[in-house]
Amino acid sequence: MEAALLSGLIRVAVSKLWSTASEKYKLHKGLKDDINFLAKELKMIAAVIDRELSSPTGGYRRAVLQLSMEELQELAHDIEDCIDKILYCATRDQQSSAVSRALRSIKKIHDDPKLAKEMQRLRKQVKEANKRSERYKVSSQPSPATSVGEESSDPRNIHANLIGVEAPLAELTLQLAGADERKLKVISVVGFSGSGKTALAAKVYNQERNSGMFDKFAWVCAAHKEPSEVLSELLRGIISSDAHPIQASTDIGQLCVDLRQQLEKNRYLIVIDDIRTEHLWNTIKPAFPADMNVSSRIVVTTTIQSIANYVSSFSAGYVLEVSRLNDHCSKQLLCKKACPDQYSNYHQPDTTAILKQCDGQPLALVTVGEFLRANGWPTGPYCDRISNRLQYYLRKETFERMRQIMTRNYTTLPGHALKACLLYFCMFPCDHPIRTKSLLRRWLAEGFVEVEPLPSDNTLLDPVDAFHELINRKIIRPINVSNNCSVKTCKTYGMMHGFLLGMAISQNFITLFCDQKPEPRYARRLSVHGNTIINGDHPKGIDLSLIRSLTIFGEADESVLDFSKYQLLRVLDLEKCDNLKNGHLKDVCNLLLLKYMSLGGEVTRLPSDIGKLKYLEVLDLRRTMVNIVPVEVLLLPCLIHLFGKFKLQAPDESKQINEMLDLLSKHKSQLETLAGFVTDGSEGFLHLMGFMKKLRKLKIWCKSSAGSADGTPQNEGRTGVQTDLRTAIQEFIRDDMEPNTGRRTLSLHFDKCSTKSLKSMKGSFYLSSLKLHGNFLRLPKFVMSVRGLVDLCISSGTLTTRLLEALSTLTRLKYLKLIADELQSFIIRKTAFPSLVRLCIVLENPTFPSIEEGALQYLVALQLFCEKLKGLSDIKIENLLRLQEVTLDTMVSTETKDLWIKAAKEHPKRPKILLLNSVDAAECEPTDCSSTSEKTEMAATESSLAAGGAVQEITIEKQLNQGVEPSYVPKKQNNFSGQSLSLDYDNMVISEISPPPGQLSNNIVPAYT
Repeated sequence: MEAALLSGLIRVAVSKLWSTASEKYKLHKGLKDDINFLAKELKMIAAVIDRELSSPTGGYRRAVLQLSMEELQELAHDIEDCIDKILYCATRDQQSSAVSRALRSIKKIHDDPKLAKEMQRLRKQVKEANKRSERYKVSSQPSPATSVGEESSDPRNIHANLIGVEAPLAELTLQLAGADERKLKVISVVGFSGSGKTALAAKVYNQERNSGMFDKFAWVCAAHKEPSEVLSELLRGIISSDAHPIQASTDIGQLCVDLRQQLEKNRYLIVIDDIRTEHLWNTIKPAFPADMNVSSRIVVTTTIQSIANYVSSFSAGYVLEVSRLNDHCSKQLLCKKACPDQYSNYHQPDTTAILKQCDGQPLALVTVGEFLRANGWPTGPYCDRISNRLQYYLRKETFERMRQIMTRNYTTLPGHALKACLLYFCMFPCDHPIRTKSLLRRWLAEGFVEVEPLPSDNTLLDPVDAFHELINRKIIRPINVSNNCSVKTCKTYGMMHGFLLGMAISQNFITLFCDQKPEPRYARRLSVHGNTIINGDHPKGIDLSLIRSLTIFGEADESVLDFSKYQLLRVLDLEKCDNLKNGHLKDVCNLLLLKYMSLGGEVTRLPSDIGKLKYLEVLDLRRTMVNIVPVEVLLLPCLIHLFGKFKLQAPDESKQINEMLDLLSKHKSQLETLAGFVTDGSEGFLHLMGFMKKLRKLKIWCKSSAGSADGTPQNEGRTGVQTDLRTAIQEFIRDDMEPNTGRRTLSLHFDKCSTKSLKSMKGSFYLSSLKLHGNFLRLPKFVMSVRGLVDLCISSGTLTTRLLEALSTLTRLKYLKLIADELQSFIIRKTAFPSLVRLCIVLENPTFPSIEEGALQYLVALQLFCEKLKGLSDIKIENLLRLQEVTLDTMVSTETKDLWIKAAKEHPKRPKILLLNSVDAAECEPTDCSSTSEKTEMAATESSLAAGGAVQEITIEKQLNQGVEPSYVPKKQNNFSGQSLSLDYDNMVISEISPPPGQLSNNIVPAYT
């Protein structure tokens, strides 16, 4: 097992040992002593293994260490199994009846001789492992460290011809020229490994050496080099052409002085390839003079977004982001590399599977293309076999460079937690968009991360920091990003997913049932993909009672869905299980340690004994047909997040009512997310919300009473219906005037019913996000008095002038989405929406507002969704001085697209034009888990404009690096360039934080040939 993962596994086992030895479980003294010994001994062994593996080792020593790790892995698993069984039995005993407890009072599980015997066995096993490690300890001289996956970075040796890069080359060339910018500028080129950053930089560098624009040049690869080495190489490059070279020093300060003297009063071009730390840049930065009236340039390439942003913040720099290729360019590049010229007209084998795995990565496409050519593409007898089994061939020598690069991406991740989080992506199919919020909740349930890790424990991360870092390093990519920049879905790159999958399976991190049947093995996380375990083909040889996580995509055999065989499950994800039915859930409530449960299939009701799941934190019913939830759900003591669209079943016993009121009145409810419930005036959630003091996110569907034909409740005289709703909402959004209230979200859907309950709301209110759907002729008055409101979405048949004018006075609003058939006449004045940074308007008819010159001075993104849009619709984007992007519906006419592209070229900021394949853009609050949301996944076509260059259309994901930081998010170090996320721990709501407009990155896609 990989060292960091083993270290993490042992630390989890140690943590559980300490917890079990606490007074809570009242264990026998001898058993406590055994547990304490195991905890201390395991901690010491893990530290020794980590230290040994951090040093270079020879073959024999490495083999011994590998055996030690395998032994420790098995031991840690055994200890964790033993402890979890103790917890399971203790929980079962606590839930048993008084009679049963009395019958077992003499012989408790904690004093069970079998348990004591097992602990003694484990204690002996730890001692033996420790002795064996000492017995075969081998001392060896450190061998020279080798870099992983490095390639030649000499621009003279980089001759990859690039195709389809006219626009990015023109953009980069323009940034280097910058005749109007007579000062030093640092340009960062950022992208995932193998995206062509170095090739693009080399192309421009070689061009500029012959242009006569610069006086001095130098190129250095910074990977795995100390600052003194980088400075020395730069100095050698600068003075190599001088008649009297100087002797370079090894002192960093002197090197900076020497290099600065060489560069002063000269226009220089320096390229620093593959920089990976801020420390390196801070150390060498003083060597670069920022002479006024001298347009010197520094180009930096990196795979880390935060590094790109940080470096380019020096001397008003620029960030150029290299993205993946679209399908058309990917196929063109693959065929050019794979197919010899003489076979250009030959019928090509199907490349769909290959293109899917390469996922638009230029290096992957080039490497695979060269491998295919070497194996007789396109006429060879094994072409189709290679296309469909590419994953198998990745172990060939041809792919060594790619494997090294992917290995580096993995091994350089800091700590075991981040590596475990990354490997967890292999639980999902490679082409499956993963819901970000659900993923983070699963990480928590698995124990990889903690919501509030102790400051003294640097081995754990909170879920948002982990997600930050993976996006920051370009290892995973966003797929769907909402209007307020929230990352809704994400995935790993195709080839990286295959690499991680092989590693996760080989290290027994997951067990996967996919296209091939696995050998029987010990399993802890089981993932079933694509109807591979059906018709009696059950997983023989796997002890299902020890499975901690089960995820199913497609259909599964009845043996897999027999939950009487499971015992220690913590995560159960069945929302994509097509053949799941009510009957399968009869034993699910015996999974007493379950923390996360997501259901789907044909489930229409929850089991009656769901109250036994005392540790359940997340219950997701959005893919089910459950419309009634029993009151026992609200009594679950650890439940934090409840999702679905349901009503509350009325308690049928006075005991239930008293128990529920006791729980809620004593503020014992942990519920933070209730999204959401349906109310038609009947008793239920409305009367209970006031007791849910930790509630942070609320979604309500308000429906009219039966018999109403005009949207007005039949029992209009019953004002209690409206009063209950109004009281419940007021209680939820009441402002306690606390300084750090955090994120609070409210979503109200009035489906053909009156919105009267909102008209008479009075008081001081606090919300960070509000979504309103219904027939609104006027803006509800309470909205004007809400403190903290930065995100607003309002949907109505017609949005009136009066309503829009009221909206324009909201001074703190940053994200606004308007959805309607049409807007009445409206002019956005200079003083309107003073803080707005993103505006999205979705219309049936093109009645867009006029924008007065000088208005919306902080707007960076404008989204206009209307198929009938003609021309610019009198919108003058040249007046929006900070505009970075414009998004249009893909169905607008070619003439309209051309006009917007022309307007963007003439804009001083030259914003991107994005064409969005309509995802049901009128959806006020898209439900990430609904079937329709996946069918309408966001995809955009960017027109990347470079001055003087041709328009290049590129299919991309929705950009992250837009907008500004929401004021309601706790301030964090901004080192993730538009991918810095912040999470309100109360409700696990992820908010996108982006750099200031001047630091926004432009996405450009070079390709190898």
